[in-house]
Amino acid sequence: MKYLSVKEIAEKWGINERRVRVLLQEKRIEGAIYQDHKYLIPENASKPLDRRIKGQRCFEDSPLNTIDFDFKNYRKLYPSEDGYFGRYGGSFLPPNLQKAFDEIYAGYLTIAKSAKFISELRDIRKHYQGRPTPVYHCQNLSNYFGKVQIYLKREDLNHGGAHKLNNAMGQALLAKYLGKKKLIAETGAGSHGSAVAMAAAYFGLECDIYMGEVDIEKQAPNVARIKVLGANVIPVSFGSRTLKEAVDAAFEAYQKEYKTAFYCLGSAVGPHPYPLMVRDFQEIIGREAKEQFVEMTGELPDIVCACVGGGSNAIGMFEAFLDEPVNIVGIEPMGKGKEIGNNAATISFGKEQILHGFNSLVLQNEDGSPATAYSIASGLDYPGVGPEHAFLHEIGRVKYETVTDDEAAEAFFLLSRLEGIIPAIESAHALAYAIKCAKNMKSGSVLVNLSGRGDKDMDFMIKKYPHMFK
Repeated sequence: MKYLSVKEIAEKWGINERRVRVLLQEKRIEGAIYQDHKYLIPENASKPLDRRIKGQRCFEDSPLNTIDFDFKNYRKLYPSEDGYFGRYGGSFLPPNLQKAFDEIYAGYLTIAKSAKFISELRDIRKHYQGRPTPVYHCQNLSNYFGKVQIYLKREDLNHGGAHKLNNAMGQALLAKYLGKKKLIAETGAGSHGSAVAMAAAYFGLECDIYMGEVDIEKQAPNVARIKVLGANVIPVSFGSRTLKEAVDAAFEAYQKEYKTAFYCLGSAVGPHPYPLMVRDFQEIIGREAKEQFVEMTGELPDIVCACVGGGSNAIGMFEAFLDEPVNIVGIEPMGKGKEIGNNAATISFGKEQILHGFNSLVLQNEDGSPATAYSIASGLDYPGVGPEHAFLHEIGRVKYETVTDDEAAEAFFLLSRLEGIIPAIESAHALAYAIKCAKNMKSGSVLVNLSGRGDKDMDFMIKKYPHMFK
């Protein structure tokens, strides 16, 4: 019988050598022998099937195994025509504003589904945004922990340095087709504001970006970039002066200008059809990542994870994996702790409520009013969450975990120093979860959506965590 080396069998099976060694250590390759300090594998050995990690609700112990839930046709079924994912979603707006949103929805169903629109958007993504973004194997970080292989979907390499442009260019293109003259948007970390400013410049549109004063101070580089791109940054000085109030102010402005302006919502939240549109414009992330990962390794990842505030980067990443035997995990910001006001972990601690024109889970004060959300990451400190995330949590298909400020900060500096990649502090939450997996799992692979780069966060992080910076 002819035997092959680890390298030869890896090439034959289309996976990396590290994965072959893991399979050997788990004694899952029949007929393999260890001789003269090396493994020898029969030429005719069969590649073992993927063995997935147990313990998540969507697998062996899940109600999904006993009910008829069609994930292969999920996109066609959800949301419903009136914008619901189960009981979450919908549209709760004043009549005059509802007409404007109905116009957007009608335009999206006709214009955005046309061959001309799709062709133009694909051209923009390839030649302007620089897509596809790659999947990268963090070999140094993986070796640092020694058990689990960590991979990154490099949305930080998308033009503008984050995933936000995927959605902004799609919505701006729709605005152009609808004959609008201005884009109005909110922003927290500044990434969405920058993306909308870029889209406005590209299409020759006016642009107003509403941003809380707290975030303006924290995210000075992005504020400067928005202004350089020709957009107006409008400070929001009421309430907690963060993302929720920026959304409030942007909505108020849009109500006055909806006939000539287009509201470019940045996350998978808001009244119907925005959760649908944002999902569809962002799902390019997961589609690319799935194909790229299989091409790199010959199999699917064991875990796919992404940070969740409103949830646009996560829903874009998760969609392609919903009907696959993959653990999907959304990472919420635990901030400083479990007390209301110290975190933005809406799925973990929220209750059902209507906020900003849609029904979902919302962090609440004792009197039932929306609570102040907190996270070190400006892009995650929103008291609500996208209705699709609330739905996927309820049916058990996606698991939602939490990461603290300090855990995210450790991941921020560790990736920077081991891989030469500075992540956005938002993305560092998902990376921190992958690091937890690397510490606790015996083997496997984790694919992280690195939703943005951390240039915007460097000054703040150095001041906030001088002991980690040294």
